Amino acid sequence: MTIFEVIIIAVGLAMDASAVCLAAAAAGFANDARAKFRLSFHFGLFQFLMPVLGWLLGISFVSHFKAFDHWIAFFLLAFVGIRMIWEGMDKSPEIQKKDPSKGMTMVMLSVATSIDALAVGLSLAMLDVNILYPSVMIGVITAGMSLLAIKIGTKLGTLFGKRMEILGGLVLILIGSRILFSHLIL
Repeated sequence: MTIFEVIIIAVGLAMDASAVCLAAAAAGFANDARAKFRLSFHFGLFQFLMPVLGWLLGISFVSHFKAFDHWIAFFLLAFVGIRMIWEGMDKSPEIQKKDPSKGMTMVMLSVATSIDALAVGLSLAMLDVNILYPSVMIGVITAGMSLLAIKIGTKLGTLFGKRMEILGGLVLILIGSRILFSHLIL
């Protein structure tokens, strides 16, 4: 596998995580350095780990997982997206908003956006490719693209305010729907 092929795969896998980072930052959840680090680090880490896990699981598990992986991703992203829309529509300032860069929400988003990376790891196992180099590249590229998306999202959030939280929730639901429909149609 060439470096160009690995980069193309990594950029493709990083798109969902980048979109989530853009939405989270636009909604105002990535204002400080810690939140930016958490988002980019976790997405990069999970995008690194999932191909390794897929590669380790090998061919025997792919048929069982393939049947429902898209549903897992859809429900996780839809759950977080609906919650963001709900909070974006809430007019009361005293309600504590759930930060998608913390806790189980961060883990759910990391898993949901990296399920495709698990399938890539399974594919690489079938091709007898050493998994370490592609996984590191996938993780690093995802982390970098996530940071860039956070910068762009922060600027959008400043311009459009609370409406970006609703838009961010819609983006998460659309990403989940795209994952679901692409698996159901193909």
